[in-house]
Amino acid sequence: MSEKVLSYLTNNRAELLERLNQFLSIPSISAANVHKKDIKQAADFVENFLNDIHFENVEQIDTGGHPLVFAEYNGAGPEAPTVLFYGHYDVQPVDPIDLWDSEPFKPEVRNGRLYARGSSDDKGQVFMHLAVFEAYMNTEGKLPINVKVCIEGEEEVGSENLYRILHEKSDKFAADFAVISDSGMIAKNQPTILYGLKGFTGIEVNVKGPDHDLHSGMYGGAIRNPIMALNHILASMKNVDEVVTVEGFYDDVEPLTDEERELIDQVQGEDYSEAAGVKETASEKGYTAKEHTMARPTFEINGISGGYQGEGTKTIIPSSASAKITCRLVPGQDPDKVQALLEAHVNKVAPTGVTVEVKKEKLSAKAYKVEPTNPLIQKAAKSYTKAFGKETVYVRMGGSIPVVEWIESIYNIPIVLLGFGTPDDRLHSPNESFPLDSFDKGIETLVHYWNEIKH
Repeated sequence: MSEKVLSYLTNNRAELLERLNQFLSIPSISAANVHKKDIKQAADFVENFLNDIHFENVEQIDTGGHPLVFAEYNGAGPEAPTVLFYGHYDVQPVDPIDLWDSEPFKPEVRNGRLYARGSSDDKGQVFMHLAVFEAYMNTEGKLPINVKVCIEGEEEVGSENLYRILHEKSDKFAADFAVISDSGMIAKNQPTILYGLKGFTGIEVNVKGPDHDLHSGMYGGAIRNPIMALNHILASMKNVDEVVTVEGFYDDVEPLTDEERELIDQVQGEDYSEAAGVKETASEKGYTAKEHTMARPTFEINGISGGYQGEGTKTIIPSSASAKITCRLVPGQDPDKVQALLEAHVNKVAPTGVTVEVKKEKLSAKAYKVEPTNPLIQKAAKSYTKAFGKETVYVRMGGSIPVVEWIESIYNIPIVLLGFGTPDDRLHSPNESFPLDSFDKGIETLVHYWNEIKH
């Protein structure tokens, strides 16, 4: 069966890429109200595609924000498994526009890469699934599995309404497992099983001192400097060995097993110091940089503000200072508990003479992990290897995808992350692109995978 489907995709490649270009040409930027009509146009594109290939119950669900496209296919019969396929059609803003080498919404192929906003994240990968569904329907007249489609338009703004929709309409989206293609491989043409994601949470620390900036000569030595107070707080939260010193931070961390350390050690990924342009890496004492990035919790200060930032010197004691902190979490850690621990630590070490306020990040998510030995994961690895001609590697990722944790918590089903992006795709940056090689081999992987799931 797969040979006929693959032949169809090969013979229709030019037409498929033209339709992908139409999809990529829609500036569906979810963060800007000026693009509301474009968001609707992108949702219409997905809806029309699903109608054209004869999916059932195709609709745009009103979320209170941007629409969510739903559809289902039940033609494989009651004995076949049902997959929930999730993706998103919205994209990031294009700023700074002057750093693009071509128009972000006029797709262009250069050196084997398709350049456009959304080419990798996530329109290109969503389109690959739709193209494979179409190929099956046009050659075999049916799919080997039952499918429910959930393609949203708010992922790039935090999936503001998705959790509520999935929770309220849990029966509608219920499935045996889920597949998400909104990730990538550790290197071009290196098939990669992503079997774990970190969770996410954060706080903002605001320190208030005098009610206005003060002359440092007149008040220095009498008034606590809010920036100094903030630095004392921050320095007390992680030491030079990259160990977080907040009491209780590691209490619930799931230990990293010897087997996983071996899996991580086998991964031939990017050189962190070379990619970041630094002389050497810095990771938690007792763990390699790869282990820390993939499978240990992190604590990062993302930004500090306060005081004079202009040219030259302004001799003041500033009235306030603030810092934004985020933590990537691993299995076992609860985001709400971590926030509470961070807040308690800040309040405990806060010096006198200033007022300290902690604001908790609203968007949080737990970590996700599926065992690499899960049959669904093994079939994905086999399909990758078949298409790419290379052994598949297994990794956990330092990033977070909240929808993964939401699907697991609501439906308690395995989630397979079938990503085809590469480290050079420049997600969220100017000149986002997607290798056409990944497009071709990724489509082949999906054909093999649905065939594997059928058996």
